[in-house]
Amino acid sequence: MHLLLVILLFLESQFCVQSSDSNSPAGDNLATNGLPFPWSKVRLPNYIVPVHYHLLIHPNLTTLKFSGSVKIEIDVKNNTNWVVLHSKNLKIFTATVLDENEAHLSDKVLSVLEYPAHEQIAIFSPKILTSGEKYFLYLEFGAPLSDGFYGFYKSTYKTKAGETRVLASTHFEPTSARMALPCFDEPIFKANYTVRIRRGPSHIALSNMPLEQTVEIGNGLFEDHFEVSVKMSSYLLAFIVCDFRSVSGMTATGINISIYAVPEKWHQTHYALEAALRLLEFYEQYFNILYPLPKMDLIAIPDFQSGAMENWGLTTYRETSLLYDPDISSASDKLWVTLVIGHELAHQWFGNLVTMEWWNDIWLNEGFARYMEFVSLEAVYPELKVEDHFLDTCFGAIGRDSLNSSRPISSLAENPTQIKEMFDTVSYDKGACILHMLRNFLTNEGFQSGIIRYLRRFRYSNARNEDLWDSLIKHQNKNSHSLFILSHIDLKKMMSTWTLQKGIPLVTVRRQGRRLYVGQERFLKIVLPNDPSWNSLQEGYLWHIPLTYKTSHSEHEVKHLLTTKSDVLTLDEEVDWVKLNTDMNGYYIVHYDEEGWNCLTELLRVNHTALSFKDRASLIHNAFQLVTISQLTGKTGNSILATLDLIGYLKSETHNVPLLQGLGYLQSFYKLIEKRHIADVTHNLKTYILQYFRDVIDKQTWSDDGTVSDRRLREEVLSLACDFNYPPCLEKAKQLFNSWVDSNGTVSLPTDVSETVYMVGAQDDSGWAYLLEKYGVSMCETEKSKFLSALASSKDSKKLSRLLQLGMGGTVIKTQNLPSLIYMVARNPVGHFLAWDFVKKHWNELVEKFPLGSFGIRSIIVGTVTQFSSTEELREVEVFFKSITEQVSQLRVIQVATENLEKNIMWLKRNLETMRTWLQQRLN
Repeated sequence: MHLLLVILLFLESQFCVQSSDSNSPAGDNLATNGLPFPWSKVRLPNYIVPVHYHLLIHPNLTTLKFSGSVKIEIDVKNNTNWVVLHSKNLKIFTATVLDENEAHLSDKVLSVLEYPAHEQIAIFSPKILTSGEKYFLYLEFGAPLSDGFYGFYKSTYKTKAGETRVLASTHFEPTSARMALPCFDEPIFKANYTVRIRRGPSHIALSNMPLEQTVEIGNGLFEDHFEVSVKMSSYLLAFIVCDFRSVSGMTATGINISIYAVPEKWHQTHYALEAALRLLEFYEQYFNILYPLPKMDLIAIPDFQSGAMENWGLTTYRETSLLYDPDISSASDKLWVTLVIGHELAHQWFGNLVTMEWWNDIWLNEGFARYMEFVSLEAVYPELKVEDHFLDTCFGAIGRDSLNSSRPISSLAENPTQIKEMFDTVSYDKGACILHMLRNFLTNEGFQSGIIRYLRRFRYSNARNEDLWDSLIKHQNKNSHSLFILSHIDLKKMMSTWTLQKGIPLVTVRRQGRRLYVGQERFLKIVLPNDPSWNSLQEGYLWHIPLTYKTSHSEHEVKHLLTTKSDVLTLDEEVDWVKLNTDMNGYYIVHYDEEGWNCLTELLRVNHTALSFKDRASLIHNAFQLVTISQLTGKTGNSILATLDLIGYLKSETHNVPLLQGLGYLQSFYKLIEKRHIADVTHNLKTYILQYFRDVIDKQTWSDDGTVSDRRLREEVLSLACDFNYPPCLEKAKQLFNSWVDSNGTVSLPTDVSETVYMVGAQDDSGWAYLLEKYGVSMCETEKSKFLSALASSKDSKKLSRLLQLGMGGTVIKTQNLPSLIYMVARNPVGHFLAWDFVKKHWNELVEKFPLGSFGIRSIIVGTVTQFSSTEELREVEVFFKSITEQVSQLRVIQVATENLEKNIMWLKRNLETMRTWLQQRLN
C-alpha cells in the first residue's frame, strides 16, 4: 500500500521551515567542524528550490583535478537562514548568498557546514532569506577527478602507438552530480543549466546543449559556452572534455545527431549513427512529441561501468554498447548495440522529459525504456527479430521474482546504496514485461494514446505510478473500441497488484468438460507447499491477472480478468487442449493438471506448429520452472521426467527460441552437476545432449550466413558442442584458430563463431598466450570481450589467477571489465572456488572500485555465489557475509545470491538420482 502514501507522509513531515527565531538543528547530527548540522534527514528540505544553475567547470587533464564555480538561482518557499544542498568529496573554497540584483547579503565570509554521512552541506545566511524573494547561491569548489565511474571522473585510452591519453567524463545517475558540483541532487528539483567549460586547444568540450560560442581566455585555454538547457533533474547533467572524433547526420525534423569515439575507432561509429537517426525519428512519431533539444550526441567512453546513460542530449555508452565493426561484430553484437541505443533514446521522453518523483519509482524510467527497446526495434529493425529476445527478458525477470528475496517494482529506497540497488532486473525487466502485458490488455492503440497523454501532461515535470494509470484509463474511457472499459479505480487497483507487491503468480488450470477451473497463488521456488512457512508466504497475495487462452478449436485468443483466488470459465465447445497465456504476453506461470500437461506434450509431439513459437518456448520455460518446486507430474508421475518428456519433440523443432530454451535448461543442469564433480551423470548428460541434438549441431555452418535467428542459433549451438568436446566441432575450430594465428590475426573469422574459435584455441599454452597478446593491442572492445571470455575458459588455474590479478591491476584489463571477468572465471568449473577466494581476499579493494549497491558489486556477488550448490558452500558463504555484516547489511543482493544457492542445493537433492536413472535408461 501504501508505499506511495508513506513517501507522501515522509515529505509532508520534513522539518522544512528554518525561520529567524527557529534556527535550532533538526537533530543532533554534528558537522565535520563539530557544530550542529541544521538538517537531520537524508532527503533535502523542500523550502528552497533551485531554478537555474550557472556552472563554470575546468578539468585539468595534467594534474587530474578540476575546479569550478556555480551560481544557483534559488526560489525560497519559507523564511529561513539556512541553505542545505548536496556535496560529496568537494572542497568548497567560497560560499556567498546574493540578492536578486546579485549584491552580497553579508560582508562576512559565510561558513560552510559539512555532513558527509548524508552527503550534504549547509550555508548560514546572517540575513533571513524571505519567502517569495529571488536569491543566488554562489560557490567555488574543486576536487580531484574521480578514480571510479561516478561523478566527474578520469578515463584513459591507448593509441595504436601505445600512448595513453586522458579524458574527463561525467556519470551522475543516481546520486553523483553532487561529486561534480554542489547541487540539489534529487529528481524533483528540476532546473535549467547554463554550462561553461574550460579546456586546452587539443581537446573538445561537450555538454547537454549545443555550443554557443568559444572564447580564448589566455594561457592556452579556451572557454566553451553552451546554450541554456531545458528544465531537467541534476542526474541528467553531463559534460565531457576529450579529443574524440565524430560522425554526424540530421533527422527529418532537423535534429543533429553525432556519434563520438576515440579517433582510431571512428570507423566503428557509422552503424550507431544510422540506428540513432532512424530510432529518434520513430520515437518522435510514436510519442507524437518532438525531441525538444537541437542535438543529440552519443559518445563511447573507454571507462564506463554500466551499459549506457541517458544524459539529455549527451548520452554516454560503454564502447561495446555503441561501436560496431562489421568485420568483427556478430549478429548478437549488432542486436545489443541497437537495443542499447533504442533504450537511451526512449529515455529522452521516459525519464528526461517526464521524470519519476523519487527513486522508488525508477521503473517508470527503466521499465519503459527497456520495453520501448523492443517496441522500437520491432518497428524499425524487424530483421533483428527482437521479439525472440523479449521472451528471454521476461524469463529472466521471472527467475528473480520467484525468490522470496525479490521486491515490489515500486520499493522504498532512501540512501544512495538502496537507490543504486533499485537499478535491477525488477525495475528493468519485470517493469518491461508488465507494460507488455498491459499493452496487450488495453490494445496497442489504447496503450500508445495513454502514454502520449501521460508524457504531455507531465512534461518537464515529475510523476508517480498512479499518474501513469490515470493517464492510461482516461484515454480508455474515451475509446469505445477498447475491449475493456475500465474505471480509474479498476486500472489503478489492477496495476497496484503488479507494482506494489513482489512476486509472480502461478495460475493453476483444471479442465472438466467445457469448464476451466482456474486459480492463482504465489509462485515460490524455495519454499514448498508442505513447508510450515508456506501459508505465511502466500498470505495476502492476489493479482488482477489478464488471462488469455487458445484452444484446439479457436484461432482467436480469449481474454478474461482473474481478480479472485479462483474462478470458473466456460468454453464454447468441447476441446482437445487449452493453452493459457497466449504468446507469453502475460507475466505469470501456468500449471495445468496432469491431463492438461499430457495433452500439450502430445500436441508438441504430433503437431508442434499448432502452437506459436512463443507458446512452445513458454511451455518449456514454465515446465522447467515447475520442476524446481516438484509440482509438474504428467503421465510419468515425476516432475523432471514429465519435463524431459515435454521437450522430447525438440528434434522436430525448427525455431531457435524454443530450441534454445530446452537446450539451455539441459546445459544449465550439466554445468551444475559438472561443478559438483559427479562424473557419471556429467558424462551421461553430455553424451545424451550431443546425441539428441546431433542433427542440429551437424547442420550448422561456420559462416555468417542466414537470418539473425539462424545466426544466434549457430552461435549458441556450436559454442555448446565445442564446450562438450564434440570432435567435429573441435577440429573445425582448431583449424580456423590456427589459420587465424598463422595470418597474425589478419584473416577474418566468421563473426558469429569467433568466440567459440578463440575458446578452443585458448586451451593450450601458446594459444592462450597469443590471445592475451592480441587482447592487449586490439582496438575493438567487442573483439576484446570475446578474447577475455576465451582466456577465462582455460582449464589451467594459474592462468585464471593471472587474469584476475590483471583485472585487479586495471592496466592490461580495464577495471570496468573486472566484474564480468570474475563471473567468467567463476562459471568455469576450474575457477569457481578460485573466483570466490579472490572476492573474499580482495573484498575491501573491490568495494573501493565498485560502491556498495552498484551494478559492479552486485554482479560480483551473484556471479560467484550462484556457482555453488552444496550445504558446505552455503555455510561458507553465510560465514563470509556475516563477517562483513556492517558493510552489507543493507544489500538485498546478498539474499538474492544466497537464495539462488539454496535453489541449486534443492534442485540437486530432488532431481539428481532421477536424472541419473533416466540417462542410464536412455543411453543403454
